[in-house]
Amino acid sequence: MSDLTCREVVDFLMDYLGAALNPEQRREFEAHLGQCDDCVVYVRQYEQTVALGKAAFDRLDEPASGHVPAELVEAILAARRKLR
Repeated sequence: MSDLTCREVVDFLMDYLGAALNPEQRREFEAHLGQCDDCVVYVRQYEQTVALGKAAFDRLDEPASGHVPAELVEAILAARRKLR
């Protein structure tokens, strides 16, 4: 039986997904997942969120779909120049 708590699963999630846990920690993490459906759901949702976040930047070099008013483009560019 795993001694890892749900809070610790959340704390170690990035290390788990990044394969940064040592073998013993990984076994303990996975043992917890084997007995805690809530944490399994949490980990899956987190993975989906990361995947969607990465996908949002897949097409940065493509032009925007639809018409973007020239005034809006100029206002955005002017605001960026002010920040520099």
